[in-house]
Amino acid sequence: MHLRTLIFLITAIVIIGCKEKKITKPQPEKKETISEKVATSTYEDIEGNPIELSDYKGKRVLLNYWATWCRPCIEEMPEMEKAQTILANENYVFLFASDQSIEKIVKFKESRGFQLEFIKFNGVYAEENVSALPATFIYNKLGEKVLRFDGGLKWDSPEMIEKLRAVQ
Repeated sequence: MHLRTLIFLITAIVIIGCKEKKITKPQPEKKETISEKVATSTYEDIEGNPIELSDYKGKRVLLNYWATWCRPCIEEMPEMEKAQTILANENYVFLFASDQSIEKIVKFKESRGFQLEFIKFNGVYAEENVSALPATFIYNKLGEKVLRFDGGLKWDSPEMIEKLRAVQ
C-alpha cells in the first residue's frame, strides 16, 4: 500500500512538473531616433552651460568631487583655494564638481565666499569610481588621469604643490 502511494506521488509530481511552459516571442526593441535621445553633458557650469573635461585639453586639471554636506570637502577648500592661487600661472584649472542641484551649489558658493570654479556633475559617482567624498583627480595636459587623491588633504603644503607641479 505504501509503495502504491509513493508511486502515485512521484507520478503526480512528474506530471505537474512537466507542464508545458508558455513560450513568448521576444519583443523587438524600440529604436530610438536622434530627436528622441536627449544629449546631456557630463558637467555644467553654474550658469547651466554644458562643459566637458576635454574642453580643457592642453591644461592641467584638478577635478575635485565634493558635496555641500561633506565636512572634509568643505574643510579642504581654503587650502585648495591657496593652491589654486599658488599655481595660477602654471596652466592649471581647478574644478569642483558636485552632483547636487545648481541652485544648491550657487547658494553654497554665495554663503561661503570661496573663489573656486564650482560645476555640476550630471553623472553617477560610481561610474567615476568614486565611493567617498572628497575625491580628487589630476589630469595632465593630454587629458589623461595621472593622480588620484581620496579624502581631505592639505593642498597648499609644499609637498602637495610639488606633486601638482610635477604633472606634465
